[in-house]
Amino acid sequence: MTHGETGGGRGTSPWPQPLELDTDIAVVGSGGAGLMCVLHAATARPELHVTVVSKGAVGRSGCTRMVQGGYNAVLDPRDSVELHFQDTLAGGKFLNDQELAWTLVNDAPRVINELETRVGCFFDRAPDGRIHQKAFAGQAFDRTVHRGDLTGIEIMGRLRDQMFRLRPHELEDVRALDLIRDPSGSLAGLTAVDMRSGRPIVLRAPVVVIATGGAATMYRVAAPAREKTGDGVAMCLRAGLPVRDMEMLQFHPTGLLAGRARMTGAVLEEGLRGAGAYLFNAEGERYMARYDPERMERATRDVVARAGYLEIARGRGTEDGGVLIDISHLGVREVESRFPGMVARTRQIGHDLARGPVPVSPTAHFHMGGVLIDRDCRTELDGLLVAGEDAGGTHGANRLGGNGVAESTVFGARAGDMAAELAARGTALVPDPAEVNRSFTRAFGPLKRESGGWPFALTNRLKELMWQRVGVVRDAEGLAEAANELAELAVEVDQVAVPGGPAVNFGWQEAMDLVNQVTVARAIVHAASWRTETRGAHARADFPDAATQPRYLVQRYAEGADAPSELIGSVHEVEFSRLSPEEAKGVRQ
Repeated sequence: MTHGETGGGRGTSPWPQPLELDTDIAVVGSGGAGLMCVLHAATARPELHVTVVSKGAVGRSGCTRMVQGGYNAVLDPRDSVELHFQDTLAGGKFLNDQELAWTLVNDAPRVINELETRVGCFFDRAPDGRIHQKAFAGQAFDRTVHRGDLTGIEIMGRLRDQMFRLRPHELEDVRALDLIRDPSGSLAGLTAVDMRSGRPIVLRAPVVVIATGGAATMYRVAAPAREKTGDGVAMCLRAGLPVRDMEMLQFHPTGLLAGRARMTGAVLEEGLRGAGAYLFNAEGERYMARYDPERMERATRDVVARAGYLEIARGRGTEDGGVLIDISHLGVREVESRFPGMVARTRQIGHDLARGPVPVSPTAHFHMGGVLIDRDCRTELDGLLVAGEDAGGTHGANRLGGNGVAESTVFGARAGDMAAELAARGTALVPDPAEVNRSFTRAFGPLKRESGGWPFALTNRLKELMWQRVGVVRDAEGLAEAANELAELAVEVDQVAVPGGPAVNFGWQEAMDLVNQVTVARAIVHAASWRTETRGAHARADFPDAATQPRYLVQRYAEGADAPSELIGSVHEVEFSRLSPEEAKGVRQ
């Protein structure tokens, strides 16, 4: 393939002349999944041209760098991949795609070794010199590898170093818009826009890897990085691809409360509970005794988040609408040495984790749902791979702490290997001009309208709606209200007007974020309305019990549709390809 750029040949158009680029592999996203993909693809076939499309700074934005807790991997001879697999299925309430979960737990030890010996990560060591592994909730063995409580920064910093050696083409502050096909329907690349200059981009590529992260920022209290607005899943939905488990949005139980500050929602990581932190309500009770008296604070995230929510809802919360986490009984020196990042964070907002309780609340954190993939990250669209949080199935109904960054790097590596294999066989096709035109028309629409809604006000409405109606605990009435209001919001979002030009226009970027967030939100509500049971992260007040047989909903647009209201769904029973719930009970006994 000839790589480089051309000026495009659009002539007179409602948007600036597009920059046209060619590449062998386009990787959308530069977190753990994206950069591991680049590392593996470029190593497998150094002659290939790889382009990274990053909404922020490459390797320094997104959520992997925000990971505090650690990385689950079987390293101790007393542990086993079978036990890690059982923990993952039990945590996911057996909604998991078992082949994806099995791939995760089997590859994780190899990838940890690669991160340390090849990428250069420094993980904490035990006194005997082995990698130290700490306790995380929902696991039968202490298998969480970490670097203090700043594990993500360590991993991403070292992966970023590798990019200076590999030198992929980096498109920073560039947001991907849509996947583009050729006139025959084959993948031809994607459209994008440079957020600084406002210039549109057509990136021709025979292989595209989507690794943009989730969409939890659509909630009022949320943990992820600002740029995670569901872009990858929305792109795939618009391209006609199927998604699963969209109702499964995880709420981390301990997000900071800091008033209207942007730090509200930032996670106090699970290692605190693993190390012995207590959770109290405003009346001084260790309330987990009411919800999981056996595991208490070390119950899985879905259980602990729901417990905290119910304590607050039943009037036992603090004045600022939260509960309290306290690990100060370990002593100031111990807490400061083990959790320096979180101690510093709490002191920034007027609390001190080392010396007393800190107010926390459930916070929207991670999306278990996403695009259907196989174990090599392939989708039903040839040439399109999806890795990390954009993919669904691995975690089922609830993700174990420590399995997130493991998923990103494990499947990012697999995506890179597969991308190299696919890219070696062909060249990019010519994008369908009608698809390119449709994508840019949607994207540039807010700049062309003279009147319309203001995107930031609509964002606030969306966040409040999702928090109140599609939050930790749901019911039919609230979901119906959410569906109706989201339908109204979708119409208003399509009519947003933003003043100014395309260069460095934050209002315009907010408008494009909204399109994707509302697209994903409507899929979440559609799936949540269908699931009339409580399973994992999906809690229905009107259906408090779990069904006997785990089933999942696959959603996609009706053929030819281009609106979320035209989502259709098909129901599937989970295939227990490796372990059934009954077999798991026998093993545990």
